[in-house]
Amino acid sequence: MFMRIDHVGIACHDLEERIAFFERVFDLTVVAREINEEQGVKEAMLHIADGQGGGSYIQLLEPLGPDTPVGKFLAKRGEGVHHVAFGVPDVVQAMEKIGDSGVRLLDKTPRHGSLNSSIAFLHPKDVGGVLTELVQAAERQPESTSNTTNADS
Repeated sequence: MFMRIDHVGIACHDLEERIAFFERVFDLTVVAREINEEQGVKEAMLHIADGQGGGSYIQLLEPLGPDTPVGKFLAKRGEGVHHVAFGVPDVVQAMEKIGDSGVRLLDKTPRHGSLNSSIAFLHPKDVGGVLTELVQAAERQPESTSNTTNADS
C-alpha cells in the first residue's frame, strides 16, 4: 500500500528561519510554499529525492495562530516532528483498507494537500501516537477532494 515516505512534517515557530537552516545545513531546496487557511498553516516543501511514485520532502509548518492544530502542537510539545506522510497510489482505497482494519480516520474523504496532492489523516492514538498522513500525488488525484474533519484530534 505504501510506496514511499512522502514527507516528514516539522512544526516550527519561524518558517523563514527553519528554511534557511535546512538550505544551509542540508543543501535542500524549497520547491513550494503555501498558506493553507483550512489547516491553519504557512508551509514550505523542501525536496529531498525522487523515487517510485514521486518525491520525498521535508514539510516545514508554521502555525497561522495559537489555536490551530500546529499552534497547539507547538505550545504542548515545542518544535519538532509533527507527522509522517506516506505516499499511496490511491488515497481512497488506502483509507478504505486502513479504516476496515479498525484504525480511525480523521478524514471521511480526501482533502487538498501540498503540491496539489490528495490527503487524509489517521488518528494518532491508533497508530502508536504518530499522526500519520496518506498522500496521493497530484498526477493521480481523484476528481473530488473535500475536507470533512480537522486533524487536531
